[in-house]
Amino acid sequence: MKKIFLISGLLILSVTIGFAQKFAYVDTEYILGRIPAYSAAQKQLDRQSKEWQKEIETMKTGIEKMYKDYQAERVLLTDDMRTKREDQIIKKEKEMKDLQRKYFAPEGLLAKKRQELVKPIQDDVFNAIKQLATEGNYAVIFDVASGPVMLFTDPKYDKSDNVLEKMGIKN
Repeated sequence: MKKIFLISGLLILSVTIGFAQKFAYVDTEYILGRIPAYSAAQKQLDRQSKEWQKEIETMKTGIEKMYKDYQAERVLLTDDMRTKREDQIIKKEKEMKDLQRKYFAPEGLLAKKRQELVKPIQDDVFNAIKQLATEGNYAVIFDVASGPVMLFTDPKYDKSDNVLEKMGIKN
């Protein structure tokens, strides 16, 4: 009877060890922050975003001036003229909102530009992580940059520098 338990125990232990899986984690913010092309793309996106925001702010200032002028002259205007000026102000506000949507909506120009500049870099990082996982026989590689998902991480399992190496980037 003891032999059966001993053999069963050894069998279960060997199966458990055989199915042991390796885990690691990376910090994609750390990785992306060390890629010069990513930093350049981010600066370009920031510059473009500020430029478009300035254009919208200029339009907003113009609309506010139109409205103040209208308020000051309203008593002197005929009903027809009042309606015409109100329509002009409404039309300008709609133009500003349309421009804002064109630039900053989820499918807007900024999102498309980000997709064009940043996505290839993110794909390279993903491919390097995938290659590292395949070569190192890792079952799972977590990303700690996306939030406090893990309560504790041992630095010896951090493979961020290995990903940078795979991409040919020196630390």
